[in-house]
Amino acid sequence: MPEMHFTVRWPDGCDHTCYSPSLVVQEHLTPGQSYEIEDFLQRTHEALSMASERVRAKYGFACSRAMDQWAEIEAHAEHFRRLPDAQVTVLSFS
Repeated sequence: MPEMHFTVRWPDGCDHTCYSPSLVVQEHLTPGQSYEIEDFLQRTHEALSMASERVRAKYGFACSRAMDQWAEIEAHAEHFRRLPDAQVTVLSFS
């Protein structure tokens, strides 16, 4: 199963490289696109959940690394949820 990384820029200007066990993230995020925090969280949660389920379908168990990545994204986003118009920009896929 092809894994991938995606790099995002948080509202404070910090870049963060994230992991997905599947290319499904490309169906939910677009490089160069900015997303409001809640939209970004919804998209990444859906993508990483789908990626984890693809691992389950192939190997018989969910991908804990994908769910760990989701938890890290959600925790980081907490810092920006109260900021008006805070956005996350998807920089690249690799």
